[in-house]
Amino acid sequence: MKIAIVGAAGRMGRKLCELAPALGLDVVSKVDVAEGFDREWRKGVEGVIDFSYHAGVPAFVAKAAAEGIPYVVGTTGITPAEQKSVDAAAERIPVVQSGNYSLGVNILLELVRKTASLLGDDYDIEVTEMHHRHKKDAPSGTALMLAKSAAAGRGVALDDAAIYGRHGDIGERPVGEIAIHALRGGSVVGDHTVMFAGELERVELTHKAQDRAAFAAGALKAVMWATSQPAGLYTMRDVLGFA
Repeated sequence: MKIAIVGAAGRMGRKLCELAPALGLDVVSKVDVAEGFDREWRKGVEGVIDFSYHAGVPAFVAKAAAEGIPYVVGTTGITPAEQKSVDAAAERIPVVQSGNYSLGVNILLELVRKTASLLGDDYDIEVTEMHHRHKKDAPSGTALMLAKSAAAGRGVALDDAAIYGRHGDIGERPVGEIAIHALRGGSVVGDHTVMFAGELERVELTHKAQDRAAFAAGALKAVMWATSQPAGLYTMRDVLGFA
């Protein structure tokens, strides 16, 4: 299968290019704004994986839709306006979109949803994430996914319960609040913890990524899976058969 990697000069892009051959995938186009890379993918590409900057997603996903090829979106920080382009493309081609492509994180999402459902509002929920100093968006896409899973477990909308960090005299913590905190520093690949804090105990669910290969392998699996799917917007839960 011939694929294109968008954002090929980045950390994830380089890892995708490194791992693809072992899975029988031929990276025929390495797309990036950096010098020495393609500005767009060549004809004959059969699938695209995008880990670029969010502002470039609308043009690239529209190009994939026009060519009728599956598109895997790993880019985070996508704005609501940019998301409309992704949604529109999914009406014409299979699009897989996830804030995290690792098996472990997607299992964690299920555990968080179930735990939130069982513990209810008697336990306060705090989501923390830490990434390397070069990450541009905050909170991470994975942290948002975990917070949404917790909200779903409680049967509420995250927008109605979320708070992003704290500062100043904010008063007591309200019941039902879901807090999300972002830490940045060093070379951390990605650490995520969801804490359920009760009066007598705490439950903490944690995932720590040791190598970007965990994410890259999932994204490569996703693009192969998408080739046999009808048009639609999918997540890694669909790829793994959790949905």
